[in-house]
Amino acid sequence: MRPLRALYPGSFDPVTLGHLDLIERASGLFDEVLVAVLRNPNKQPLFSLDQRLQQLRQATGHLPSVEITSFEGLTVHFALQQQARVILRGLRALSDFEFELQLAHTNSTLSEQVDTLFLATAVRHSFLSSSVVKEVARFGGNVDHMVPPVVARDLDRFFNRQA
Repeated sequence: MRPLRALYPGSFDPVTLGHLDLIERASGLFDEVLVAVLRNPNKQPLFSLDQRLQQLRQATGHLPSVEITSFEGLTVHFALQQQARVILRGLRALSDFEFELQLAHTNSTLSEQVDTLFLATAVRHSFLSSSVVKEVARFGGNVDHMVPPVVARDLDRFFNRQA
């Protein structure tokens, strides 16, 4: 029997403790979790693709069943290519659900072989988003309780260099 593999896609710009909570919980539910950073030419990320991959690798190094990679194109096509039968999506609030459900339905029209699984964000992380983290860091706020140490360091370097 082949292992049950899940795909957790995102921009992870930057990865937050909310993302990591979902990754850790998913690693207990699935044999393999593939965390994939989307290369989106329409977005201008704060961190380069290589930086985001490195941040994720450092933050998930303690999880042997987690693999970090990148992709471009349709998520459902990448899931099929990687033999992932499940796409993981995190939900922080009701407003997330409407958007995520629309994506899940779209993906199901593209392939019935891949399901979407929604995981509720832990309450202690429900306020977190990459956008909030970047805004707090931009104005010199403490983000240590929002992101892993590697990301806090990288944010500090980025914004101190920009000043």
